[in-house]
Amino acid sequence: MRLNTIVPGALSLILSICALLVSVPTYAEPETAPSASKIEIWPKVRTSLFGTREIHEDSSAIIQLEAPTRAEDASTVPIAMHTQLVQTAGRYIDKLYLVVDNNPSPIAAVFDFTPESGRADIETRIRVEQYTDVRAIAELNDGSLYMATRFVKASGGCSAPAGKDAEAAARNLGRIKFRVDGPITIGKPALAQLAVSHPNASGLVLDQISRLYAPAYYVRKINVSYAGKPVLTADIDFSISENPNFRFYFLPTADGELRAEIVDTKDLMFESEVLVKSGPSSGGGN
Repeated sequence: MRLNTIVPGALSLILSICALLVSVPTYAEPETAPSASKIEIWPKVRTSLFGTREIHEDSSAIIQLEAPTRAEDASTVPIAMHTQLVQTAGRYIDKLYLVVDNNPSPIAAVFDFTPESGRADIETRIRVEQYTDVRAIAELNDGSLYMATRFVKASGGCSAPAGKDAEAAARNLGRIKFRVDGPITIGKPALAQLAVSHPNASGLVLDQISRLYAPAYYVRKINVSYAGKPVLTADIDFSISENPNFRFYFLPTADGELRAEIVDTKDLMFESEVLVKSGPSSGGGN
């Protein structure tokens, strides 16, 4: 139909509709994602770990969690769990649970401590697959539970390709950097850092050539002892980033050996130790 055959009333109606469509505003996706309290996974994880036990959420006097609001790299999101309780034989933090609600495997790590830990602090890096609450739950030796929560905006961390090629990762597999930071004072908590070269493959990365998913292969267990006594035990999975890295404390009561044992899902074991002496930094071991 030619334009000049449209009746005047119909032409006015068409022009009015076009003007209305042009003027309809567009809205960007809101910056704030819904709280994970509206997502079903946390209640299930909570029940599986703690049953119906009470969890105190007013927890700043016991546990504090540091995490970026928006992560620069979803495959290496820095996390720090700081505890405010001095580890003593009478009262201490027995476990720290690290939960990433919306990850394919939400229970990222469970850390076990003893009074010989000095402080039950942990710093590490995690993968985040989608916008999520990240939770640190401290369990004291009397069974009480305290939780700190941070919302992290990141996506794709568990399905992101590895940072190194497979051949380089295989050559460096199991190489450990282990050190004690700062001068050692007998009877005061000392800071240590443990890093292991490992792909920590999630099993969720699609190979662009073979079009197959690389199988999951990751560090599953870490044991750290000082002078033969347990300091830190960790059960972890692929929610921990490639080349797992941990900063933690131990309590030196005399000169001794700080020893780390790392086991992966193929039951390969990697070991390292550091000789600790009071005074300047004890350096590192490999």
